Amino acid sequence: MSRLLLLDGHSLAYRAFFALPAENFSTSTGQHTNGVYGFVAMLINVLRDEDPSHVAVAFDVSRATFRSEEYAEYKAGRSATPDAFAGQIPLLQEVLDALNIIHVQLEGYEADDIIATLATQGREAGMEVLICSGDRDTLQLVGERTTVLYPKKGVSDLARMTPDAVMDKYGVGPERYSDLAALVGEQSDNLPGVPGVGPKTAAKWITAHGDLQGIVAAVDQIGGKAGQSLRDHLDQVLRNRRLNALVVDAPVPVGLDDVVRREWDREKVHTLFDSLEFRVLRERLFTTFDTAESEVTGGVEVDGRALGADEVGPWLAEHATGRLGVDVVGDWGRGRGEVTGLGLATAEGEAAYVDLTSLAGDDEAALRAWLADSRRGKVLHDAKGPMLALASSGLPLEGLVVDTAIAAYLVRPDQRSYDLADLAVRHLGRDLSGGDEPADQGMLDFSADDSEVGRAAMIRAAATAELAPVLETLVEETGGSTLMREVELPVVRVLAQMETAGIAVDAEALTGLEADFADKVATAQGDAWAAIGDEQINLGSPKQLQTVLFDTLGLPKTRKTKTGYTTDADALADLYAKTEHPFLEALLRHRDATRLRITVEGLIKSVADDGRIHTTYQQTIAATGRLSSTDPNLQNIPIRTEEGRRIREVFVVGAGYESLMSADYSQIEMRVMAHLSGDEGLIEAFRTGEDLHRFVGARVFGVEPEGVTAEMRSKVKAMSYGLAYGLSAFGLSKQLGISTGEATDLMEEYFQRFGGVRDYLEEVVDRARATGYTETMLGRRRYLPDLTSDNRQRRQMAERMALNAPIQGSAADIMKLAMLRVDRALAQEALASRVLLQVHDELVIEVATGEDEAVEALVRREMGSAVEMDVPLDVSVGRGRSWHEAAH
Repeated sequence: MSRLLLLDGHSLAYRAFFALPAENFSTSTGQHTNGVYGFVAMLINVLRDEDPSHVAVAFDVSRATFRSEEYAEYKAGRSATPDAFAGQIPLLQEVLDALNIIHVQLEGYEADDIIATLATQGREAGMEVLICSGDRDTLQLVGERTTVLYPKKGVSDLARMTPDAVMDKYGVGPERYSDLAALVGEQSDNLPGVPGVGPKTAAKWITAHGDLQGIVAAVDQIGGKAGQSLRDHLDQVLRNRRLNALVVDAPVPVGLDDVVRREWDREKVHTLFDSLEFRVLRERLFTTFDTAESEVTGGVEVDGRALGADEVGPWLAEHATGRLGVDVVGDWGRGRGEVTGLGLATAEGEAAYVDLTSLAGDDEAALRAWLADSRRGKVLHDAKGPMLALASSGLPLEGLVVDTAIAAYLVRPDQRSYDLADLAVRHLGRDLSGGDEPADQGMLDFSADDSEVGRAAMIRAAATAELAPVLETLVEETGGSTLMREVELPVVRVLAQMETAGIAVDAEALTGLEADFADKVATAQGDAWAAIGDEQINLGSPKQLQTVLFDTLGLPKTRKTKTGYTTDADALADLYAKTEHPFLEALLRHRDATRLRITVEGLIKSVADDGRIHTTYQQTIAATGRLSSTDPNLQNIPIRTEEGRRIREVFVVGAGYESLMSADYSQIEMRVMAHLSGDEGLIEAFRTGEDLHRFVGARVFGVEPEGVTAEMRSKVKAMSYGLAYGLSAFGLSKQLGISTGEATDLMEEYFQRFGGVRDYLEEVVDRARATGYTETMLGRRRYLPDLTSDNRQRRQMAERMALNAPIQGSAADIMKLAMLRVDRALAQEALASRVLLQVHDELVIEVATGEDEAVEALVRREMGSAVEMDVPLDVSVGRGRSWHEAAH
């Protein structure tokens, strides 16, 4: 039997919006997505569990319907749509378009009428009908072959409302539900019921008299206060019944043939889920369904085998004249562990598997020579980890010509995942099954026997080799070939070296620091409890905090959320600024100390057997090109606070070296903005070497440089950096604690003195809107389709990103060039010193004994000449036993 699934889009998305916290679901452009995310997650589950043959989603157009024409107060009690929900319905409809699911809306009618009409058509055609809706009016449609899936909590838990389930819950069958609703009313529709009459009384009347018509006929016979109340409100009941009856013959513009479930558009899903940053949801979608199977022409096939003794050298001699795809197999993670085998393949699928556990003699020599030969091209996917693993096994790899993960990142920098299996389907139209039958998400079982492991490695190597030229073409089309060749690929090798080296820590000091922060947590907790009469609440519980803050203490309410009033950090900081309540002071202190303790605990867990911490750098996370540090994240250690300095104090010079050197760029973003804007005033400030913010402050406020106060300088500094990050007047006012009007005046004064900046900021947005992307000094592009969005919030956030991306992206590119130049120069001058970390605009170098002066001169030279700009690159250098001492 065919199965028709009908969903109420607005109702379910709205429920999802309140079920998922808005602050946890938003894109980097600022678009909230919790309603869309929750709906799509629910949709995937329902499609999987119910497997419908037909599916459609209905939406309301507006509140103006034939019902509101009869009763102007219909649904009038509903609150205004929350700002965070605005714009999510069009986004949801975009997702449905990508999934090839028909969505319908009809002027003058509600979504329920569309559902009722299509459900009636489906039932008459002999179909099983499933209705997924949070509107109880749809219960009147329940029948022998019609079931309502009603969300009990959020949208994840759906109750199956069959005729028996409706009877059990309401005491009447679905055919009489409208009568019951007319009597008791419906608050969400602003339809008042009969005072004093609840569901049980209404159900008793309907059972006794058959239906509402029977009740009306016998209205004078119904006794008691309830009976009199019914007589007094009979016109209201009859109006309710007219309004809650669903239309089953609305002029819906689609029929059953139009809503047949269709294959979804994989490329549209990729593009849209990239912009929505639905990485996990996309993986669930792809793993759950094969509905885009027509786009997969088959599996990646190979003609290969495991090489035996004395076969490695001859195979390489025959096939390694061109570049080869390489896949590394073994029990390794984060680049450390045992490598057991290599899959090798040409782009044409000629492949081999080398078992490294039995490699010896001429075979080992041939493989080692080929891996170390920089003239023999290798293609890897996400190469840094495999390169580290090979190096730790004594097989260093040179000659990386393409990293398919990095190439895909340069093409689509806003994507959140660059999985090889996904890229193979997306760009080659094949999965990694190695045959005609697609495997689950294209993955093979690496825990299988050796032959399957080898086959899987060869398939992955072949897919990588075949992907490389396809992605290279796309990179070239986006102007990123030079960036990939001269920056990103060389950076892979340097990062591998840095991760291998790690940075030494003073373990005893680190442990002491953890204990100290634990004491601060306990002290802050005690102070907080004392401020509320020694009530020992859980300071990490939002619910308990809400009770104390807004009920016990009666403090001003913060922003309303579904679970009460927010207790997030920004809201509490604002509340403390207004009230200076000692409980809030202690609570904020407790949060800071807890965060620092967690940071230090993470560092302790990360210390390796060599006494050093080996962070992992990721190149494909930030769309602007900045590197990300994880496991542990060394970029989130506070720089300007005393606690941050104490943490940096435990990072020390390692045995065999003399000191740590910290070298960073001074005001790199502002220098990039001066260069890109060509503003003569800013350029002059940097060329003269004056204090930038004092120089700018003198111009903006019309005083002599020595007359610029600390407050003036602070305002100008916040605004200057804010402009580079797309800060609005409202954002500036909030940051400085001044009115929006004063912030606007400040910005206007700035632009009058530095018109080149104003012209540049306007031009960069206009150019990005025309081309669809921004570009850094080195040609790194970031595509911003939301610049032409009809949604004001999305468009404004995209405009801020268009302002920010060229500046921050250029700074990131310069930093990578600087790191490459320093590393190369250290090798060329045969110095033993080495680069350990890159954190924001800073390099940390471990300096070998006797090399201090040479390394400082080298660093100043190489970093200072990383790129040519209209302003000088100013490099600050410091040295010391610890990272903190090396600060300057």
